[in-house]
Parts: sequence; C-alpha cells; structure tokens
Amino acid sequence: MRIAYFHSIGGASGDMMLGALVDVGVSVEALKGELGKLPVSGFRISARQERRAGLLGTRVLVETEAGPDAGQPRSVSEFIAAIHQSTLDEAVKEQATEVLNRLGEAEKRAHRLAKGEAVLHELGDLDTLVDVVGTVAGIHLLGIQEVYASALLVGSGVVKSSHGAIPAPGPATMELIAQSQAIIVPPSPQQPMPGELTTPTGAALLTTLASFDAPSMTVERIGYGLGSRDDPSRPNALAVWLGERQDTPKRDGHRLLETNVDDSTPEMLAYAQEQLLALGAVDVWFTSIQMKKSRPGVLLSALVPASLESGAAELILRETSTLGIRVRPVERYEALREVKEVTSPFGAVQVKVKRLGHQVVGVSPEYEPCRRIAQERGLPLAEVYRLVSEAAWKQVTGQVRKETED
Repeated sequence: MRIAYFHSIGGASGDMMLGALVDVGVSVEALKGELGKLPVSGFRISARQERRAGLLGTRVLVETEAGPDAGQPRSVSEFIAAIHQSTLDEAVKEQATEVLNRLGEAEKRAHRLAKGEAVLHELGDLDTLVDVVGTVAGIHLLGIQEVYASALLVGSGVVKSSHGAIPAPGPATMELIAQSQAIIVPPSPQQPMPGELTTPTGAALLTTLASFDAPSMTVERIGYGLGSRDDPSRPNALAVWLGERQDTPKRDGHRLLETNVDDSTPEMLAYAQEQLLALGAVDVWFTSIQMKKSRPGVLLSALVPASLESGAAELILRETSTLGIRVRPVERYEALREVKEVTSPFGAVQVKVKRLGHQVVGVSPEYEPCRRIAQERGLPLAEVYRLVSEAAWKQVTGQVRKETED
C-alpha cells in the first residue's frame, strides 16, 4: 500500500504541502491541469528551488490577479460550489469539500458564531482554494492510499490578522487541532518556536486527510516543501516521505499470572481454568513442577490482558488453595485473524485465516466441524483437515498450495 508521511520540520501550511508534493514528484503541469478543472480564474501557480537554513526544497507560489473583487473575503460555500461545478474526480471533490467544511467550522467556533456562515478573511483568497484542491489532487496523482503525519509544531507569540493581534497558534488552528485531537508539540523554554508555524489551512488539510501515527514503511522518495519564512535556526519546511507501508504483527501488553499449587484437586484446577478463560484470559495452562518436601505440584499460568489483571488474580485466589500470585508484564505480537466460512468438498466449513498485513500466511480449519464431518463420513480426521485446508486456501488466496500442486 502506497502511503505518505508528512514530517513537520518547521511547521505546516497549504503552500508547504504543495511544495512537498511537487518536490517528491508531482509535476507543476499536472497540478495546473487539475486546478484548471475548477470554474475559476485569476491565479497562477509556479515552483522553484530554494533553501531554508541548510535545507534545499521546493517552494510553490500561488499568485492571484487583482480584480474588482480582490481582497473581498469569500465564504466556504462559494469555494465548495466551485469544487462541485468542476470536472475534478469525485474522490478529489469529496476530500477537498471535507477539508473546507472543517476549516469553516473551525472559523465559526474560533469567532464564537452560533449561526450563519463564517467569512474566511485571510483564508478567503483564491490561494486557499488552490492550496486545498492542489494538495488533494497531488496526493491522488501520486497514487497515495493513506496519509500519516507527525506531531504538529504550533508556534508561539503574537501575529497580526484582520482582527488585530492574535496569539500563535491562531484560534482557528487550535480549534482544528482540538476537534481532531491531533498530536502537537507545544513551545518550551528550550524550543520557543516563535511565530505561526502551522496555519489553519495546513492544519485543516492534515487533520482531515492524515492519521497522526508513525507506521512502519519503506521510503522510496523524500520531498521538502518550503514556506516563506527563512529562519537560520530552523528550516521552515515540511517533509513528505513517500513509500510502502510494511505491516508488522500487532504488539499488545498483557500480564502473566503464575502460582505454584500442591494441595488443590484436579477438579478445582480445571474449574479455575474454565473460569479464567470465561473471564477473558488469552490462555491458561498447567506445568508439572517439584515443590518443597519433594511434593509434586502444578504451576498454574494465566496470560490475560492488562485490564483483567486484578479480576484474574482475585479469581485464582478464590478458586485455588494458593496464598500468593506472581505477576509480570508480557508483550506479545499478534497476527491479524478472522473466521471465514468456505465451501469444501463436505459443504460449508468455518476456517481461521491468519494474516500479516494484507498477506494470508495461514488457513486452519476449525476443529469441531471437521470432527463432525469425520464421524459422519467415516473418514480419518487428518484427511478431512487436508481437504478442507486445500479448498479454503484456494478460496481465500486464489492460489493452490505448493505442496498440493503435484
């Protein structure tokens, strides 16, 4: 699966996202072609290589022409109407509309508007529409299926706006962050980060399109989008890493509860095992051990989710003769699994499918239906397993197992 990871080196804005996409491989001509599908005019887009601190990247410039409506704030609904009237792909229309709707809602909340529509003021120029549509279209041009992002650098201090002096990060940016619960890096005495580093447009794009997570991935290409500021202490840049997601088994935290028992009957231990499994234990097992005074004993082990630790411990203390339990944290990797019903030579049978990411690595027939078939047909259980496995593997993967090809 092709993915993009946006790394906020020195902030995030609409033009920085466009620059990163151009730097990683989207041609300016292709962007112009997509933006030309909008029923609007009066803007030009260009790109050039520049340097921020010690970093070389691409800066995308969106210039709007002066006209009778120049400088007049536009509304979100006007931008969305233009998108709906365009010949853009439906997926691009849908995502760009979602970004603008989220931006408009954030503006309303930032200015405490109970009714009516927010006027975008600084965001109401055509460059906002170009940034949003261009970024969404660029992601689709690169064939990106999923977008991820690092924590956002929000900046600090005070900046000028049409409303007067406002704090950085701006109210609309913070509303977008709060709405999506995006991860941020607040300023600190060690990293003051003055100025507006993440703009409302950048925040709207990333909080709408991206998951704030760091997936395992292979990196094919890297692009750097540059902003207008040139701070020698921190590159005003947004990086994008383009590559393939590499799924690893899921890693979960569990607790391993253990106790030595030498004076509980087999019936009591079996009952404790049943109750632990009913409680939600992942597994419960017994191991023969040698205890004090040469007594043979049993080691009871229960692997449970961390949330069930206290409940499992109480159950063991109540249902066995033990006076104490050892507990230690355990992490384990889990393959993705699902139960599917497949058609076998014996009819419908449930099988367990094991996956690593999107790759099927195992198919196991369920025991009970195979046992029933073996008894009803008078067949060896191993033969039922083999035939069901072959049919299931072919249906789930579309392939024949190598060992059965001959």
